[in-house]
Amino acid sequence: MKTNYILLLTVLVTLSGISQNRKLPVDTVVTTQHSVTINGTAINYTAQTGTQPVWDENGEPTAALHYTYYTRNNVKDRASRPLLISFNGGPGSGSVWMHLAYTGPRVLKIDDEGYPVQPYGVKENPFSVLDVTDIVYVNPANTGYSRTIPETGKEVDRSKFFGINADIKYLAEWLNTFVTRNNRWRSPKYIIGESYGGTRVMGLAKALQDQQWMYLNGVIMVSPADYKVIREDGPVSQALNLPYFTAAAWHHKVLPPALQQKDLLEILPESEEYTINTLIPAIAKGGFISDEEKRSVAKKVAYYSGISEEEVLDMNLEVTTSYFWKNLLKDKGDYNIGRLDSRYLGIDRQNMGMRPDYSAELTSWLHSFTPAINYYLQEELNFKTDIKYNMFGPVRPWNNENDTTRDDLRQAMAQNPYLKVLVQSGYYDGATTYFNAKYTMWQIDPSGRMKDRFTFKGYRSGHMMYLRREDLKNSNDDIREFIAKSLANGKSAKY
Repeated sequence: MKTNYILLLTVLVTLSGISQNRKLPVDTVVTTQHSVTINGTAINYTAQTGTQPVWDENGEPTAALHYTYYTRNNVKDRASRPLLISFNGGPGSGSVWMHLAYTGPRVLKIDDEGYPVQPYGVKENPFSVLDVTDIVYVNPANTGYSRTIPETGKEVDRSKFFGINADIKYLAEWLNTFVTRNNRWRSPKYIIGESYGGTRVMGLAKALQDQQWMYLNGVIMVSPADYKVIREDGPVSQALNLPYFTAAAWHHKVLPPALQQKDLLEILPESEEYTINTLIPAIAKGGFISDEEKRSVAKKVAYYSGISEEEVLDMNLEVTTSYFWKNLLKDKGDYNIGRLDSRYLGIDRQNMGMRPDYSAELTSWLHSFTPAINYYLQEELNFKTDIKYNMFGPVRPWNNENDTTRDDLRQAMAQNPYLKVLVQSGYYDGATTYFNAKYTMWQIDPSGRMKDRFTFKGYRSGHMMYLRREDLKNSNDDIREFIAKSLANGKSAKY
């Protein structure tokens, strides 16, 4: 009886077309039709989601990258319509974040401040930039549904995928194939990257020009992670956190009254000026700073951060972000604050400590994003697979050597007069802080001759500033404005 049941089940599975082999198709696409109302205008669009191979030198597939491509219907001149190519970061993160919460035609069902609500799912994005640009969301190897071939084992040459320069090289080649297959060579092109994606798109700007002869109109960095700052200890990286401390402390109402009674954008320039002109030089003096100057600086750091003067002195003026997250509110309800978005609160086992037990904001985000992306791709876009969607995939160890991406972007801009840059950051992001992003922007072009081609926009939220409804609208509008200003409009590419 048991044998007959197993045989019957096997027949039913075979007849239903369900594969018993849990592998992703290397090259496939599913097309569906949809509509969305953006800024009051109804827009019909086509969604294509599927896989496209990464080819090796011999033309053999070494990975299958999953992507979702949205095109507005009834466009008379596709050649003049922009194409926005979207990456998230990690490294190792799928493209789910900006796909289902920022620029795409569907967004999460969350409240207006970005917190999860049930039942999980998606709704129309009334602020999507699909009205002005087509969009493709790309999942690098081992993120989302994307996988190397084979998926695991000694046969996988990890050096071809999992490192700053390897990642940039194969993605540039993959984009060449995508643009060719979809007849988008004549379109104005933009690349957008969030967090580690900021490093990725800085490098891609030059790789696309040098290796694929593909020239861009714009690079958009959302809460960019610049490892020239983050991983290099020293006075600059330590001091640059202070303006973020000011913003987070202001949000939680723990600054001195002289600051707290002012608007956030009134006090941040003060904190920034103090950081550049006083705090960096003070930390640079190390143990040779005078006691008088050290105490004076500690008093001011406490003033701008909400951390006590004694704590600042105990840390020799170098307040770490992890200590700040753990201790800012220790006397105000025993909560820690979020790393990627310091508006979020968490509860630790103990009140005392040097760092929080967990990231309050990330658990909140995974709470709402994971069910939504699995539902959306399988049920609304009809991409059926038993492969797990990797919110964070196995990409480590990651090779961080020879990071020239900051200068890569400078060279790409110098060689391409069309190319402009937009940087977007949330003031309450404690991982890739808004002032780090400003500093990166300042350092890309030391000559200052291209500074009029950079734009910085800040928002009253965190790493994924678009989760807050007001910032979802504002940040998408800023992308629209950036695209409009960076289109050639008949002008020649020359100085």
